[in-house]
Amino acid sequence: MRFRIFLYFFILLISKPLSSQEYKGLKAPFVNSSFQSFKQGEWLKFRLHYGFFNASYATLNLEEDTLANERVYKATAIGRTTGIARFFFKVDDVYETYFKKDIVNPIKSTRNIDEGGYTKNVEINYDHFNNLANITDVKNSQFRSVSIEKNVQDLISTFYFLRNHFDIKSLRINDFIRITIFFDAENYNFRMQFLGIEDVETKFGTVNCFKFKPYIESGRVFRDSESLTLWVSNDENKIPIKVEAGLRIGSIEADLDQFKGLKYPFKIKINE
Repeated sequence: MRFRIFLYFFILLISKPLSSQEYKGLKAPFVNSSFQSFKQGEWLKFRLHYGFFNASYATLNLEEDTLANERVYKATAIGRTTGIARFFFKVDDVYETYFKKDIVNPIKSTRNIDEGGYTKNVEINYDHFNNLANITDVKNSQFRSVSIEKNVQDLISTFYFLRNHFDIKSLRINDFIRITIFFDAENYNFRMQFLGIEDVETKFGTVNCFKFKPYIESGRVFRDSESLTLWVSNDENKIPIKVEAGLRIGSIEADLDQFKGLKYPFKIKINE
């Protein structure tokens, strides 16, 4: 179960969250509405592993698309177990989210998953004017509408929203960023605590990073959240470099494995 929870956390990159009421009251320098940290063609691949044992890979891809005659961004997250891990627990998850190019708010999202034989195929269309999520269960041919909070994000859009609309460099140690995320027909309150700046050793070299610790609402999707730590690149791209989930023995880690299409230069100190 811990592996599944960690896989969810990383595939969906639930980055630096908080509640919508607090979001409405955010003060500068946290909000940055004009900066864009990504562009069409960005592709990130992450390796999840326990020591030298590879458990799975996750990718995030961003491209332009057309939805309701409007040019929008389409973000796709794919997570799959690999090797021995796939033999014990097969995971094939695909998440897609559409959002506007000028402001990150989810318009439509799809979730098509197969996790150890458990399958789900869901489409959500967001009505932000009426604060509703219109949910279609494709697999079971069912439809329902659920109330959402103002300024809500979904799992994928959260990643891009926070990169674009928050000035992380203005954070002080122990500051929190919060957001509401809509997942599995419920609104979840998330927050991330800023712990400071430190260098992280990667396969590419040394990367200077912002360090965060997520806290997730008790009894919800993710438990033992205090054991999760996230490192984000200290540059204009603000991409995840490493995620670590502490276990009783050792830890599961997710590391940036490959990348392309970044909007800004990736600042790396080459290890000699």
